[in-house]
Amino acid sequence: MTNPHTVRKRSFVAAAMMSAALAATMVLPDLALAQSPIVIKFSHVVADKTPKGQGALKFKELAEKKLPGKVEVQVFPSSQLFGDAKELEALLLGDVQFIAPSLSKFDRYTKKIQVFDLPFLFDDLDAVDRFQNSAAGQGLLTSMTSRGLLGLAYWHNGMKQLSTNKDKLQRPEDVKGLKFRIQASDVLEAQFRALDANPQKMAFAEVYQALQTGVVDGQENTWSNIYSQKFFEVQKTIAETNHGVIDYMVVTNAKWWDGLPADVRKGLSEAMAEATTYANKLANDINEADRKRIADAGKAKIQKLTKDDLAAWRKAMEPMWKKFEGGIGRDLIDAALKANK
Repeated sequence: MTNPHTVRKRSFVAAAMMSAALAATMVLPDLALAQSPIVIKFSHVVADKTPKGQGALKFKELAEKKLPGKVEVQVFPSSQLFGDAKELEALLLGDVQFIAPSLSKFDRYTKKIQVFDLPFLFDDLDAVDRFQNSAAGQGLLTSMTSRGLLGLAYWHNGMKQLSTNKDKLQRPEDVKGLKFRIQASDVLEAQFRALDANPQKMAFAEVYQALQTGVVDGQENTWSNIYSQKFFEVQKTIAETNHGVIDYMVVTNAKWWDGLPADVRKGLSEAMAEATTYANKLANDINEADRKRIADAGKAKIQKLTKDDLAAWRKAMEPMWKKFEGGIGRDLIDAALKANK
């Protein structure tokens, strides 16, 4: 006959074991949640093989190496998640954590960013680098935090060159009356109007056909874009103007960033700095290689400009700097000019 005391003891032990098991099942999800990596979605609109695409992949590699098990970076290229028109909104809504739009996209958040669109302000990409690394340039990265955006880095595409379907492209008077494709930008529109030329806002994908059919006479772009999009095949002359810069700003949601653990922010900042160095060198190398490819193809003449030629272009553009000085700030324009050597 079973001892009642033994039965009670067994029942107590069983109940205790069930209680422990139940507690474990309640705790395990919390532990799993605490140990789950922070998922970071990096969305951009170009292909993986571009400098921006390679920079994003390098950032993923470095971030996951520096913060093993703490972060998982998911890169979505070629507008897989969001296109140009929606990516900033998606970032502010928290649907993605990193994007890298062109600098001209930020003028609705701060007019100061228009400093990068002012033509013939920077002598070359080294001057752009010096400005971006200066206190004034770095200040622009944090100039939109009140609007929810925090800039983490500048990534290069390159300096812009001017091209036309005409044989001569050396002085400002050579573009009078010509039609030029531009990005949607008040500064770029004013740039061509100051030259008595006709700016035409047009999607990037439409430019080749527009040049080929004469809908527009010319365009402005980096060597890499001119080569990859085959613009050199439908233009007679490309002037080596280096008259502006097409760069990107890698931005994140300011509130999300501030909410990260300090060690994660530190690791991500280090990864971004290293990825920036990598992406910018790659952009420079590609532009130099593509300039040579265009020259070797022999389809468009590359027009070198003298110091006097460049001085004439700059003189023609200076009144336009004054026009946008109120929004940009004279201090920023002076800081940009100081970066030239």
